[in-house]
Amino acid sequence: MDQKTLREREARCIQGNPPGCITRCPIHVDVRGIVDSIRKGNPAEGFALYHRMVPFPRIISRICDMPCQQGCTRKEIEMPIFISALERFCVNQNHTAIAITVLPRKDKKVAVVGAGLSGLTAAWELGCKGYIVELFEAADRLGGSLWDISEKMLPRQAILDDFSVFAKIPLKIHYDTRIRFLDSLLADFDAVYATIPLEMNEFRLDATAEGGIKVDPVSLATSHKKIFAGGSLRSPIRADSPIALVAEGKKAAISIDRFLQNASLTANRENEGLSNSLLCPSTKGIVPVSMVAAADPVNGYTKEEALQEAGRCLLCECMECVKVCEYLAHFHKFPKQYVREIYNNLSIVMGIHRANKLINSCSLCGLCEQVCPGKLNMGEICHQARQRMVETGKMPPSVYEFALRDMQFSTGDEFLLTRHQPGHTTSRFVFYPGCQLAASAPGHVKDMYLYLCSKLTGGVGLMLGCCGAPADWSGNKALFQETMQAMQDTWRSLGAPKVVTACPTCYSLFKQYVPDMPVETLWTLLDRIGLPDTKTSTSKKLAIHDSCTTRLDAELQESIRHLLEKMGHSFEELSLNRKNTVCCGYGGLMFLTNQEVANKVIDRRIHESEADYVVYCSMCRDNFVGQGKQTYHLLDIIFGSTAANGALHSPGFSERQENKARLKRLLLQEVWGERMEKENNDMKLIISEEVLRIMESRRILIDDVKQVITHAESTGEKMQTAGSGSYIAYFQPANITYWIEYEAKADGFIVRNAYCHRLTIIPENGGRK
Repeated sequence: MDQKTLREREARCIQGNPPGCITRCPIHVDVRGIVDSIRKGNPAEGFALYHRMVPFPRIISRICDMPCQQGCTRKEIEMPIFISALERFCVNQNHTAIAITVLPRKDKKVAVVGAGLSGLTAAWELGCKGYIVELFEAADRLGGSLWDISEKMLPRQAILDDFSVFAKIPLKIHYDTRIRFLDSLLADFDAVYATIPLEMNEFRLDATAEGGIKVDPVSLATSHKKIFAGGSLRSPIRADSPIALVAEGKKAAISIDRFLQNASLTANRENEGLSNSLLCPSTKGIVPVSMVAAADPVNGYTKEEALQEAGRCLLCECMECVKVCEYLAHFHKFPKQYVREIYNNLSIVMGIHRANKLINSCSLCGLCEQVCPGKLNMGEICHQARQRMVETGKMPPSVYEFALRDMQFSTGDEFLLTRHQPGHTTSRFVFYPGCQLAASAPGHVKDMYLYLCSKLTGGVGLMLGCCGAPADWSGNKALFQETMQAMQDTWRSLGAPKVVTACPTCYSLFKQYVPDMPVETLWTLLDRIGLPDTKTSTSKKLAIHDSCTTRLDAELQESIRHLLEKMGHSFEELSLNRKNTVCCGYGGLMFLTNQEVANKVIDRRIHESEADYVVYCSMCRDNFVGQGKQTYHLLDIIFGSTAANGALHSPGFSERQENKARLKRLLLQEVWGERMEKENNDMKLIISEEVLRIMESRRILIDDVKQVITHAESTGEKMQTAGSGSYIAYFQPANITYWIEYEAKADGFIVRNAYCHRLTIIPENGGRK
C-alpha cells in the first residue's frame, strides 16, 4: 500500500468527518460535542467547546440565526435540534472566569476600522495572536447594531460582559473616531481591516459592478496588499447573519496573520466557512420527538429541558460498518484509523508490529463494503496486507499453521479422490462437495452424489479435495496458486466438465480465479432439476442465514428460498441477509486467529431470531451448532437426517479429518467397488471428554498426540512426573511444539493433558530433556 492508495482509502471512510450541524456553521462550532457534554451532565465542558470557536458566547448564543440547523439530520423527519438554546444553556450554566491565552507580543501593528461583530472578532483573534491592534469606532461604544436589539432578546449586561475580555489583549480602542480616508492609516500600520465604507485620497480600490469593493472571497484581500475588507465595505447592501459576521472576522484575522508572516493567503483554506457534510447518517428507525420549548423563553432552558432537547440529538456519525461488524467494533476504532495502522504496520522495518492481530482477525467477508457509503472494503485491505506479510517474511508462521496443516490433509492422499461415474469414461458434470461438507456430513456427500448420478445424463464425476481457501485467506499466494492449479489439472483430466459445488466458498473462488470453468451451485441445480424423493422433516419455520462468500449471488439466494418452499417449510429473513449477510466466524480463518472475536460474531448472529436456522454452508452450521443454536444444513432437511429431527453435533477437528478419510474409503468401496487400505496406526488412546475439550480449544489433533507419544516412546525423550506414573513429553513437527502428559497402560495410553506453544526447545548441551 503506497501513500497514494493510503490516502484514497482513508478518504473513502467518512467517519471522523464533521456532521452537518458543524459544516453548516460558518465557524464550525462543535455542536455534537456540546450536546454530548450536556447529555453527560457536564455543561461546563460544553461551554468550553462553544467558547473555543465563539469569542462572544453570551451575545451569539442569544442572537445566532442557526444556519447549523440546515445540516441537522433530524430535519429530514421533523424539526431540527434547537441548537442555540442548548448553547445558551451552557453559557448560562458557566460561572467561572473565561481562560484567555495570549501569545507573546509581536512588533506588527494592525488597524481595525469598525467595531461591529466582524471587526471585533478580527481584533480579538489578532490580539490573542500577540499583534498590537488599534480599533477605530465612530460611536462611543463597541458593538454597532447590537445595541439596536431589544433588551429582552439581548440584555445589555451580556454585551458588556462579553466585551470586557478586550482588556486582556494588546488592544487600543479609539472611540468617537471616524476614519474617512484609509490612506491615513497605511503609514502607521502594517495591515488594515476595514468593515465600513471609506474613501481613499491617493488611489481607489478596485470595485465590483455592483459598486462594492472587489474582495477576494477566500482571503478578503483587496487590490491594496495591506488592506482587507469586510462588513459593509465589502458589500454596501448586505443582510449578514451574526454568526456569518463572526466567521468573516475570523477569516480576516487568518489572512492578516498570514500576510504579516509572508505566507500564502489562500493555501489550505478550502475547509473554512459553510460546506456540506460527507456524513450520511441513517434515519432508519428514528422516532420523531417534538422540539422542546423553554417554559421561560427569556431565561432559556432549565437543566431538565436542556437534557430533554439534547436527547433528541442523534450525535451524528457514520459507523455503519462498525454497527454490523463485531470485528471492527472489537478494536474500538473505525476503518480510517485501521487503514492507517495497517499501513504503518506494513511499513515498519524494526520494532513491534502492533497491527498483526488486527490484520489477521478479519473474516474478509466484505460486509463493510456493502454498508459503507464510500465502499471501503476492510477485507480487501487485510487480505492484501496478509499477502504482503507473507511475501516479506513478516507473517508469524504459527498464525495459520493449523489451518494450512488441515488443508494439507484435505489435499493429500487420505482425502483426494477423482473418478468418473461408475460405468462412464467421460463426465458431463463433476460434483465438488468441498472439504468442509465432507468433514461435517460425509453421508450427505454420498447421498447427493448418487442422486445426481441418477438425475443427470452424460456422466457425473466426483472430485474430493480442497479449493485452497485457507491458503488464500492466510495470504499465501504461492500455496493458493499451487493448490488451485492442481485442482484445475484434475478437473481438466476429467474433460473439463461443468462443476457442481455444494460449498459457497468453493463456488466463489472458482468463479473468481478459473473464469473458463463452467460452475454452478448445487442449490440452483436442485431448484432446476428437482429434489430427491426423500422423507423430509416435519414442516417448520426457519430463519435463513445466507453465506457471506456468495452475498452478491441473488440467483443462489432465491434458489435456497425456493427449495425451502418446495419442501413445505416457511422461513423468515434475518435483519442482515442476502448481500448484507454476516460471516459465521469461519471466513478469513477468524476462528483460528481470534477466537474471542469469532465467538462474538457467532453469539450475535445466533441470537437474532428464536427460530431454528437453516444454512447452506457446513461451517456456518457447525459454528452455530457449536454454540448451542439449532441449525440445519439444507442437506439435513433434504435427506431428513437425524440432525433435522433435533440432534445437534458439531464435529471437532480430529473428527473432521477422520470423516473426510472415511468418506473416501466409503465411496471407493460402496460406489466404485474398490478397496482402500486404512493407514495402520494401532495406538489406542484413552481421552476424557474434558481433555478432548482442552485439545479442541488449543487446536491439538489426536494425530498430534499420537506423534508426541510415538516420539517419546521410541526415543525415550520424556520426563516422569514426581509421585505418579505419568510422563510429560514434547514434539515439534513444524512451528508449534506440542506437550502431552500421558500414562502408559497395557492396552494403550491415557492422555491426562495437552498443550502447545510457539517456543523452540533447545536441549541443554545437546542432551535430552
